This record gives sequence, C-alpha cells and structure tokens, in this order.
Amino acid sequence: MRRGARGRRATTAAALLVATTTAALAAGCTAGSGPGDDGRGSPKESEHTASPSVTGPSALAVKIDNAPVARPHTGVDAADVVYAEQVEGGLSRLMAVYATRLPEAVGPVRSARESDLELLRQFERPTLAFSGAQKKLLPLIDRAPLRAETPGNAADAYFRGSGEPAPHNLYLRPGRIVPKAPGEAALTTGFHYGAAPAGGTATNSRTVRYPAARFTFTWSDSRDRWLIGMDGTPATTADGERMAAATVVVQYVKVRESAFRDFLGNNTPYTETVGSGTAQVLRDGRAWEVNWKRQEATDGTAFTTGDGTPVNFAEGPVWVVFAKAP
Repeated sequence: MRRGARGRRATTAAALLVATTTAALAAGCTAGSGPGDDGRGSPKESEHTASPSVTGPSALAVKIDNAPVARPHTGVDAADVVYAEQVEGGLSRLMAVYATRLPEAVGPVRSARESDLELLRQFERPTLAFSGAQKKLLPLIDRAPLRAETPGNAADAYFRGSGEPAPHNLYLRPGRIVPKAPGEAALTTGFHYGAAPAGGTATNSRTVRYPAARFTFTWSDSRDRWLIGMDGTPATTADGERMAAATVVVQYVKVRESAFRDFLGNNTPYTETVGSGTAQVLRDGRAWEVNWKRQEATDGTAFTTGDGTPVNFAEGPVWVVFAKAP
C-alpha cells in the first residue's frame, strides 16, 4: 500500500464537531445576503479571526467553481485528488486536493458546503481555501478541525482574473498559504496504488449525470488516461491541455437535503461520504464493480472487491465523482 488510512483522531474533537453541527441544524438557516457567491456570504463575512496551527503535513483543499462560465480551470490538473459533488439546482462543484505538488494558481475559487466538513475529516487538519459560505455554516467551519483560508483572512493569496465577471474570476496562489507541498503523507484517503486487480470489463467511456450537469470520462490509449468531459464539452486547462485522470471512481452515496438553502431558496444537497455502498473504479481502459466503506469520518475510504481484497488505483490523478445511490 502506498498511502495508508490515517488513524482516528481524538474523540473530543469529533464530539465537538458533531455537537456544533447538531446545534446549527436545530437552529435552522436562512439564505445569506447578496448574490455575490450563491448568497453564501461575501469574502468579508467569511473572515476568520484565527486559523488553527498545523503541526504536521497538511493537505490543501480548494473549492472550485464548475459552472460553464468558470471554465477552463486553472491548476486543477495538478491536484492529487479531485472530488465532484452535486450542489444546488442539480449543478456540480469540485474540490481539488493538493499534496505532492502545488500549482502557481488555482481557480476559480467558490463557496464551501456542509458536506465538505465531513469529507475533509479524513485529512489531518487540512487547509481549506474557499470564498464565502452560507452564514449559519460559518460557525461550523470555525469549529471544524481544519485551517480555513479565505479572501477575508488571506487577501494577499487571492486575486481576480480578467477573463470572466465576478464571482467566476477569483483565483488562489497556493504558495502564499502553504509554503511547500506537504507530500504524500498528507494524503490520508485510504486509497491503494499498484497493479490492476484481476478481471474488470473493457470500457471506453463512462458518463455520470446530475440533474443539470454531467461528467464523461473517455479512455485514451495514447495518454494512458481518462480524458474528462463536462456537460458535453472536452475539459481543458487554462493552457489548453486536455484534463485527464489516471483513475476515476464513481462512488454511489446517499444524497439528502440539508438544512441550508441558497439565496434563491434551492436546498443544498448533503453528500454522505461516511458509510458503505458500491462504486465503479475505472483504470487502464477497464471498469470494476467494487464496494466502498468509510466507517468513521476520521477514516479514509476503502475500496474492495467482493472478497474484501483492496482495489489498487493507477499512479496519477484520481477523480472521485459522487453519484446518488439508486
């Protein structure tokens, strides 16, 4: 195994997050003021008075805008792991996680979601870069075991591009909040890397659909990668290079309503990443039907065959697309 799952952290920290989450949900929520970022609060409102210190390697997670107007993306191709989730109105948003290398710029950067806090618990005090969040979500972010970096408390790390109008033109300079890449030890995802498992089904293409978005992964023998398409269009970087993944995971999860809504009144879906279920792993032009399990939020996610054998991923970028379980 190249990257093992991290051990569980102190139960007091877990209890604190659960307690604050429960309290916030019980209190209900209202949409944030202003349409600057889905009504989730301005960068100023996202300001944090203090960021927790990081004592060991810390992965950098960046929330990425995935509206068509926000493309092409910058720096997403440098991520070790990219998570895709459904958001309001059936649209999609990305979270790019960096550990082995840091690009000069990443973006466009957008707002955080409640699901992010559960997903990020698998990392040891990660740094979360985002712009804006629903007002009643901000206290949960403040209390979560992570380091939050926003335009409100790290203004010199962000800049506006000239290509698109706000809010689709905010970019992060990762080197200004994370001095150097933390290395593989920060990737406590539970993923295994190595030779492909036996079997699998030859697969040329796989499409995952949300109500108002879709991802398509097409195998390229020449690149030994899955070429990425979004909403029927090839996904490219700002430099014109085709975005690609070595391994694609279509993970079937429970997607339920949360207690949060955007300024238009659309409910924010909550993607549950703790639990178990089924998934498809795509690598080397083949697909495997597998099982996934993440027993606690502080665990990584294990992907196994029917007999419990860990499923190895191919070396290179991993894309995990969360799809609603049937």
